Amino acid sequence: MAETHDIVALTSGGPHSWIMINALRERFGDFPVILEQPECQKSFWKRRLKMLGPIKVASMQAARLPMKFTKLGSENVITDMIGAYRLFPKPIQGTRIIDVPSVNTKACRDVLADVAPKAVFVVSTRMIGRKTLNAVDAPFINYHSGINPAYRGMFGGYFALANGEPEHFGATVHLIDEGVDTGGILYQSKVDAHPSDTFHTYLWRIAAGSRDIVVQAMEDAVDGRLAPHTVNLPSRQWFAPTLGGYVWTGLSRGVW
Repeated sequence: MAETHDIVALTSGGPHSWIMINALRERFGDFPVILEQPECQKSFWKRRLKMLGPIKVASMQAARLPMKFTKLGSENVITDMIGAYRLFPKPIQGTRIIDVPSVNTKACRDVLADVAPKAVFVVSTRMIGRKTLNAVDAPFINYHSGINPAYRGMFGGYFALANGEPEHFGATVHLIDEGVDTGGILYQSKVDAHPSDTFHTYLWRIAAGSRDIVVQAMEDAVDGRLAPHTVNLPSRQWFAPTLGGYVWTGLSRGVW
């Protein structure tokens, strides 16, 4: 790879990932996007089984059934957001995509070393190991759809609403360390959920209202003026909703 770039992105893809990457392209121009293959579902749930136990994992799996019913109408909500907020949820033509098996492979580390970016933007990847984090002398900066440290892990926006904390419906941009969303916080967004939103649209709503903090954090990184800080909230890692939790929250709070 002949040229170098100020930034490079690591992702496994997905609409909210491309929304953020395309917002960065508007600011920084073209840059390489390292695209890892998603982790297979069998390995994912095997790890969850070991971590959480069979009863909770079975309940998480069962929650998928009522979620199918709440998906009805979500495509219209998403279409409206794409138009209203000028979202670009797919790779733009000309995007330089470099496929790798995983962010934790030598192939990925070789690309990073070759590009030698000033900062690495990370969105929707598996946990990044020490070898990759040390592959280049640059900060790894993650976009997380949740308010850290209270809503680390998965589906932070949903759980904030499910817990009756709409003030914590938003996103965090933070430095990556070896923990789960535990790195120093750079910026956070607070976004308003709409009555039409459901589990299937929360990520879109948060992404639509959080592009500016991603751009600002990457500008700070490139200019060498990152200022990580801590937020005084209880720390908890969240996973997928359970069947009982999802149904009860929907009936009691109207959060589906």
